[in-house]
Amino acid sequence: MGGIGWAAAAALVVGLVVQPEPAFAWGNEGHRIISRLAATTLPESVPGFLRSEAAVAEIEYLGPEPDRWRSRAEPELSAAQAPEHFIDLEPADALGPLPRNRLDFEAKVFAAGQRPEKIGLQPWEATEVWERLKAALREYRTLSAAGKSTKEVEAAALFYAGWLGHYVGDASQPLHTTIQYNGWTGPNPNGYTTEHQIHWQFEGPFVAANEHEADVRPMMTAPKVIEGDIFDSYVKYLRQTSTYVEKVYQLEKAGGFVGAGSGESREFTAARLAAGASMLRDMILTAWVDSAQPVPDPYAGK
Repeated sequence: MGGIGWAAAAALVVGLVVQPEPAFAWGNEGHRIISRLAATTLPESVPGFLRSEAAVAEIEYLGPEPDRWRSRAEPELSAAQAPEHFIDLEPADALGPLPRNRLDFEAKVFAAGQRPEKIGLQPWEATEVWERLKAALREYRTLSAAGKSTKEVEAAALFYAGWLGHYVGDASQPLHTTIQYNGWTGPNPNGYTTEHQIHWQFEGPFVAANEHEADVRPMMTAPKVIEGDIFDSYVKYLRQTSTYVEKVYQLEKAGGFVGAGSGESREFTAARLAAGASMLRDMILTAWVDSAQPVPDPYAGK
């Protein structure tokens, strides 16, 4: 076999087969549901280019996009952006209040002798992408007011909206907010699974087999502009998601993610997808509303 023995080849194949599935929140199907529902429920106050059929298709396609960057073919990219899909709130909170700035959080983590990539950077990535979207929409307003072409900035805004959708979707999956992300660790009086399968079993095959847009749409909230600080609102959203961590383990223990699962597990999962779709829609809407605010003068008061 060209320099490799049959035994070695067989061992290589087995090694490839038993590699665990990567923890990609919601898989392709779940992310598409979240992104499509967010785009199709934007109110008419949002520009038409964000609500068109082509825009919906683009935002839906881009929902899983950051997971396409998590390939061994691009190891540096994969390593650099992997922490942006999650945050383990237990060790993050042990360091004190979460600062608004990513670099301030990373400095705090390093000062504690830890590594940011082990704790996660989810809320900072989502906030930064949201600010990119807001900046693009502000430019759209400027060009529109001047009677100039908005074609290029529309494409940029759609990309940012789709990119944002991935992280907002990740943050609606409880296992992306905890050290208990893929098998219970530490004291386990309730006998939850310790095998490293629950994460992908829940968000991947179970969602693909059982959840559909028609199941999720009725569970979405009404559109609203997010008031106050967007980072604080996003962290609140993450914390709400984290309250369901143990529920995921309870459902798994009851066989809720095997095959068709149960009515309870299907309803729970649909509610989580709806939470992601609702938050994404509201963040896009808020980016549009906030893009009308004047940019503060960097030299004011100096």
